[in-house]
Amino acid sequence: MMIAAQRKSFVARAVVALAAAMFGAHVNAQQVTLTETGSTLLAPLFETWSNAYSKAHPAVRLSVGATGSQAGIDQVIAGKVNIGASDAFMSDADAIKHPQIISVPLAIAAQTINYNVPGLNDIHLKLDGPTLAGIYTGAIRTWDAPQIAALNPGVQLPHHDIVPVRRSEGSGDTFVFTQFLTFSTQSWEDALGYGTTIDWPSVPGALAAVGNAGMVNALKATSYSVGYVGVSYEKDIAAAHLGTAALKNGAGEFTLPTKATITAGAASLGARTPPDERLSLVFAPASGTYPLVNYEYAVVSTRQPNPAVASEIRKFLEWSILPSEENAAYLEAVHFIPLPPHTWELSTNQIESIK
Repeated sequence: MMIAAQRKSFVARAVVALAAAMFGAHVNAQQVTLTETGSTLLAPLFETWSNAYSKAHPAVRLSVGATGSQAGIDQVIAGKVNIGASDAFMSDADAIKHPQIISVPLAIAAQTINYNVPGLNDIHLKLDGPTLAGIYTGAIRTWDAPQIAALNPGVQLPHHDIVPVRRSEGSGDTFVFTQFLTFSTQSWEDALGYGTTIDWPSVPGALAAVGNAGMVNALKATSYSVGYVGVSYEKDIAAAHLGTAALKNGAGEFTLPTKATITAGAASLGARTPPDERLSLVFAPASGTYPLVNYEYAVVSTRQPNPAVASEIRKFLEWSILPSEENAAYLEAVHFIPLPPHTWELSTNQIESIK
């Protein structure tokens, strides 16, 4: 009964949101510029949204940037931009210190673990959290190490040093990746934990790159490398001829980042989403799930200095999560998943608090 009631409320509120998206923008003819910066994983989607929204709402201009999730959060807190795009939710410390800043899920995304191992990029090597933790701490140094060989019986692995690649700036991708290492590997949790930035161990030959595009380029240019990349860069990954790993999930299965496994990962944990929507979807325990799944957030202040800007922020965010074929197509193009009804309701509630 509860699920049916939630779906009925979801449909009713979606109809109201559709009416607002269709007719609300005609009320205010004043030119308004909304500024966004942050996640490079979200950047391709925000660029698409910016073009589409400006065509439908000519009085509104959406300025977008790709500076990394932590920069997006920081600039919203500092009042320098209207929307911070982030793969990471606000930390407990920041949420307590800045109660006016909210983390609003707009969609569901994932990360891929990619590698450039000559002769093996056309197969899906199997990897798990403890093995990746060993690579990024330097405990596992070569591709034919026993830990990797045990996960990939029958594969002729090269005796060559592994080059781990990580993000150099404060990154939501790092937040999600290090959550996976933390939740699956006790030694990583005890020593390093997770965050948009961490105190990375010193590993000989390791590389750092800026943004998801930088990660893809570094992997492409460096044989025997491995790194983490946002799923919205799937076309770039394919063009660079990189391999994509099958990862061990919380149920002990090795899965690839498909629409079905990402959806299953989100569904497994999404019902637990609290009103402030700060929840990790990483390393779900259910069968058929992909372990590197996350909400994509708009980090926004509920206290806007200008009522016209507050109104346009609400309209844009409501439009961005509007259940429609058009919006579903925008998400599909970057391999994102729409919000389920429960999360959509919570996001709508948060958006309505922006004044």
